[in-house]
Amino acid sequence: MRLRNYQEEARLTALRQLKLLDTPASESFDRITRMASQIFGLPVAAVSLTDRDRQWFKSRVGIDHCSIPRDKAPCAQVAETTETLVIEDFATSPCYADSVLARAGTRFYAGAPLVTSDGYGLGALCVLGTEPRRVTRSEITALTDLAAMVMAQIELQHAFGRIDPVSGLATQTQFRDDLLDLARDHPGEQRLAVVVDLARDDELSRFRQVMGGARVDDMIREASLALQTALQPARAAYQVGAAQFAFLSPPNVEQDAYLTMVRSTFGTIRAASSVRFVTSVAIGVRPFALGDVSADDVLRGACSAAQDARREDGAIAIFSVANDTAHRRRYRLLQDFGAALEAEDQLRLVYQPRLDLATGRCTSVEALLRWRHPTLGDISPGEFIPIVERTSLARATTQWVLDAALDELAGWQRSGSPLNLSINISASNFGEADLVDRIRQGLLRRKLPPKRLEVELTESAIMDQPDRAMVMLRQLAEAGVCLAIDDFGTGQSSLAYLQRLPAHVIKIDQAFVRGLLSGESSDVMLVETMVDLAHKLNFRVVAEGIETNEAATLLAQIGCEEGQGFLFSRPLEAEELITWLAERATDRPDRTMAA
Repeated sequence: MRLRNYQEEARLTALRQLKLLDTPASESFDRITRMASQIFGLPVAAVSLTDRDRQWFKSRVGIDHCSIPRDKAPCAQVAETTETLVIEDFATSPCYADSVLARAGTRFYAGAPLVTSDGYGLGALCVLGTEPRRVTRSEITALTDLAAMVMAQIELQHAFGRIDPVSGLATQTQFRDDLLDLARDHPGEQRLAVVVDLARDDELSRFRQVMGGARVDDMIREASLALQTALQPARAAYQVGAAQFAFLSPPNVEQDAYLTMVRSTFGTIRAASSVRFVTSVAIGVRPFALGDVSADDVLRGACSAAQDARREDGAIAIFSVANDTAHRRRYRLLQDFGAALEAEDQLRLVYQPRLDLATGRCTSVEALLRWRHPTLGDISPGEFIPIVERTSLARATTQWVLDAALDELAGWQRSGSPLNLSINISASNFGEADLVDRIRQGLLRRKLPPKRLEVELTESAIMDQPDRAMVMLRQLAEAGVCLAIDDFGTGQSSLAYLQRLPAHVIKIDQAFVRGLLSGESSDVMLVETMVDLAHKLNFRVVAEGIETNEAATLLAQIGCEEGQGFLFSRPLEAEELITWLAERATDRPDRTMAA
């Protein structure tokens, strides 16, 4: 008895691992079931799976209900024995004459077993009739072959992208197929798709780095078990990302009440989580009607809402068309920017002059990246650069800018121009161990003195990774490259850290410059203090965003050495810059800004 119980538990475990019970009907199974019905010329056929107390129909023809009791169900015998069973007449069968099927008018049954590669019987492919009949050898052979096809379909789904090997949950592929099946069976039915994002990408990466991949897998398994327990056996959960789960609400739920329940449920799950202090959960919800929205759009919309919910741990956000449009644009720009790097006519550099405030002479220019999309037109750098900086394209982008800028600088050197040039790098570039070598090699190949190149980094970028930034800055300084701290005053750096930076220039952020003419003495005093501090730390000071002569004059009086802004010039194309420089050279070249 104990052996039999153990075998039955093992069989049930094998069945449940396949994640078939209580899933929607599927055309891939229905097609086989219809063939069985046609071959036997009988009105009823089913793919029947033997659960603990019931026979559940994954596919059915001529049957209205989804399951029958397991007691005295012939498919249970097929699952237990893994042998084909034929009952020519229920009325003469000692075992099945008083069964549920017999009482419903069934007189004939034939079932071929569904057997896993490990030998576990899952159930049967069966055909039923309301009249007694015999079977031929060819019919049994056909039924056995069709049962093997059902089993092949089951194992194919399980093996190829249908079940996640870590969580044991159905995957995004299965989510898509299940949603298509639901839309076919219940068109127009209102549902909510819910995506639970367990952790941000950076949290997951740090967690994996510190705790190891096995601990991340444990986290996924813990979360999937908690989710399945909360949903109950009748509801399916799916793993749709590295740390993302999805599920559907019951039909036609009241949205606010359901979201309150979801928030409460996940609050409880979160409180018991072993990683609640190192990850943050975000939940996105996408309302939709079955059949009106594609499965991919349903899932994408819920994922988009989950990103909107990232504002706080445990937050829930409802799908927003406006936000989704913005997410889709960002994704498109990211995809298209990779092609832009390889194209010859989309990316270009423009150059904004930087002037000596005492003499009015242009001392250097800042190279700024511009993108003209083939269909969207000019894309603001404020839009595409933050997107690119967070991806693997950051390295290729920096290299493109470096090559284009150094090529231009080499041309200026050949023409006898003393103009220097600055380029920007971001915090993401600090992870590139060979960046300094690439800059050195770029200068060497073009026979450029390192002092003619200035590298700008924002104060916030430096403080985001201070140790890596310090190493890179020292290497660049040792190579003879000039260094500038951009947007000074907006970051979180301390005085102790600033005095250690091997930089040469500090650029005061335009927000402070614009406040100079507000009439507030505190604004002037703040800029004076920043300039005085920079000088005491041996930095040369550049003011950004100068738009009026009054501001330029005041900054020169305060002691700011250089300025940059629309007062002098907007960013110029390379050809425009040459013309602008020529015009400046013939227009009072020795004038001061205060004149």
